[in-house]
Amino acid sequence: MEGRHRSSSIRVGVDTGGTFTDFVIWREGLLSNRKVLSTPGDPSRAIFEGLADILADPEAVFIVHGTTVAINALLQRKGGRIALVTTAGFEDVLAIGRQTRRSLYALQPETRFELVPAERRFGLRERTLASGRIERPVSRAEARRLAARIRASGAEAVALCLLHSYANPKNEETAAAELARAGLLVSVSSRLLPEYREFERLSTTATNAYLMPVMDRYLGQLDRGIGQAELRIMQSNEGYISPARARLEPIKTALSGPAGGVVGARVLARAAGYPDVVSFDMGGTSTDVSLIEGAIRRTHESRVGDFPIRLPIIDIHSVGAGGGSIATIDRGGSLRVGPQSAGADPGPACYGKGDLPTVTDANLCLGRLDPEFFLGGRMRISPERSRTAVGALARRIGKSGRETAMGIVAIANANMEKAIRVISVERGHDPRAFALFPFGGAGGMHAVEMAGHLGMPAVVVPRNAGVLSAFGLLCADPVKDYTKSLMKPDSAVSVAGLDTEFRKLEAAACRDMARDGFAARDVVLERSLDCRYLGQSYEIDVPFIKARTAGRAFLGAFHARHAKLYSYRHDGRPVEIVNLRIKAVAVTPKVPLVRERGSFALDPRAVVRRQPVGYGRGTYDGAVVDRSRLRPGNRVTGPALVIDPESTTFLPPGHAARVDGYGNLLIRKAGTR
Repeated sequence: MEGRHRSSSIRVGVDTGGTFTDFVIWREGLLSNRKVLSTPGDPSRAIFEGLADILADPEAVFIVHGTTVAINALLQRKGGRIALVTTAGFEDVLAIGRQTRRSLYALQPETRFELVPAERRFGLRERTLASGRIERPVSRAEARRLAARIRASGAEAVALCLLHSYANPKNEETAAAELARAGLLVSVSSRLLPEYREFERLSTTATNAYLMPVMDRYLGQLDRGIGQAELRIMQSNEGYISPARARLEPIKTALSGPAGGVVGARVLARAAGYPDVVSFDMGGTSTDVSLIEGAIRRTHESRVGDFPIRLPIIDIHSVGAGGGSIATIDRGGSLRVGPQSAGADPGPACYGKGDLPTVTDANLCLGRLDPEFFLGGRMRISPERSRTAVGALARRIGKSGRETAMGIVAIANANMEKAIRVISVERGHDPRAFALFPFGGAGGMHAVEMAGHLGMPAVVVPRNAGVLSAFGLLCADPVKDYTKSLMKPDSAVSVAGLDTEFRKLEAAACRDMARDGFAARDVVLERSLDCRYLGQSYEIDVPFIKARTAGRAFLGAFHARHAKLYSYRHDGRPVEIVNLRIKAVAVTPKVPLVRERGSFALDPRAVVRRQPVGYGRGTYDGAVVDRSRLRPGNRVTGPALVIDPESTTFLPPGHAARVDGYGNLLIRKAGTR
């Protein structure tokens, strides 16, 4: 049961990335961490390598895993062979879609990946009305015949999505029972997403089915390899679930790893006194950004590659820019960076296997990395190979190696700054009101320059920034989401009626949490509503607030939220309540944060060497500072590199960093507070 981990004496967060797999280990009151190169062909191999000594320990071990298996299967289109079962006459809903175009003025028609080909789309003669009344029940005999046809088609899993099953799931449950009896993996829409909008529900259900065979094989292999250790899988919604649930609902793990980073960023940023931050996770393959305004922001509308997903997930925007992003020349002769990545194998040119220039190679050419202390000195990298790779690119564009390296870094920064604008400016937030919270192996090398371009006043670089996503996994709680479609105007509902519907969802949440070993007193329940002005097509999520007098304070919250997002409000216009939502969080013990008191003098041994550092149009004499020797109150003035075994922070000229009691680097322009 999920509640058993309280007795585990060893707790481990494991984050699988495109280049490295990170481990944060809590044992006997002490935190330690490690990195191993990822094994993309079989991610479990890197996990077993990193946990070999821990899994041999006789003590109880509890593991929270952030996995990239689901998102990689989607992006690479390597999911399972699936079939679709829906109401007869609606077999082509998935192919038709919403008929919207992401590139409105593109001259070429948009091509879409066909998740389920026509020969594996099956119709079932049944009908449930929008009111929930069953007009035609499912014939079990017909369902059994359909199951036989599906098995003959070679499908590994089935997406089952019947018309209006969100209003009454009885027909869908009958069909699901027959399909499961035939030995098929079944993704059931009324269990996964009991909401109206047929295409989004069908797309989410089909994508979940597409991932089920892949995740089933991966988690089965992982379960066998970890022995008696308890395993939990991080979801995209900031909480974790059991492996059994992840096998049934793998789509909920699509942003598993990035979600751990956002959770860790919120915990550490709040402790440092910065509740409003933009988390900036730059790894080897991609960069993930999310806006935290006191609390983690979630969304119900997202897209992973070509797949629209409608589930509660952290509002994370990802771009193909990381330390391993490859610099190339396009057909027009312009310099491009990403989204192609060198990954872990062959990796950047400096790793010794590949010869293509990457962002990491550019930073190394500019002196923004210490080649003698990469991964704490455990991995040797070659500056000469980086100079050769960048130099070859420089000759093609008629620039010097230094100019080309500066251009690679500038383009990567621009790509990542655009991502930050998407989750701030385009969501109605001014980035100047937020601090930048960088982590990941490469985040600290780019953060200060980017913050300056965006007008962000401060940069907070946490200790052990290179493994923060793995640390965040240990800060997570079990989280479950529940929803019910209502589709009624505010004039047709009462606060008491809404309260009754919420209590039904809360009862289901408490029952599920009890089965996982959590008492009701440990479960926090949050209520919210999806609302829109009557006649609008899409809704926004607002907290369910009951005022002491008027009783409908949630309407005021909706008007205010609408005005912030769209710059207008209609207080007298009817509001439609589309969905009721419950977020259930089981509060569990966390790794304690220890604050060191006092202010200390800088240890002379902290500055280990000086080396040339390229910045702007000049080259500066920069200090290389060992972060492990920094104490609270210490200050470092740029230009400098602050190095630790997992990451490097580049401090440009004109900036200063102060160390706080938690070991964070608080960076501002020199002379500002």
